[in-house]
Amino acid sequence: MRPAVVVAYLLVVFFFNQAHAQPSVFERCAACHSGTEATKDVAPNLAGVFGRKAGSREDFRYSRALSRSGITWDERSLDAFLKAPDQFIAGTRMPFEGLASEAERAAIIQYLKTLK
Repeated sequence: MRPAVVVAYLLVVFFFNQAHAQPSVFERCAACHSGTEATKDVAPNLAGVFGRKAGSREDFRYSRALSRSGITWDERSLDAFLKAPDQFIAGTRMPFEGLASEAERAAIIQYLKTLK
């Protein structure tokens, strides 16, 4: 195999992995949430969360406030929720103070889009 082909392949793999890499700030989410179909007892997994109706997974018992919110998770709703969960959905049970950093929220949202 020619060296140029190997280098091109390695660059494609590197940039693909960077685009789908879990941002370090997601570690705060991963304490309770899984990013795969595997579940954790504390919180619902986030696979496929982008574009899904809030509180709609059958395998988790959500707060009444979240279940009845009528929200579909998109960039705007996720940003507001990650910024101040209890202000965006009063009565949510998610014990999280929120993220003040716009850049951190954006990184998490972009990562959530990749979880299928």
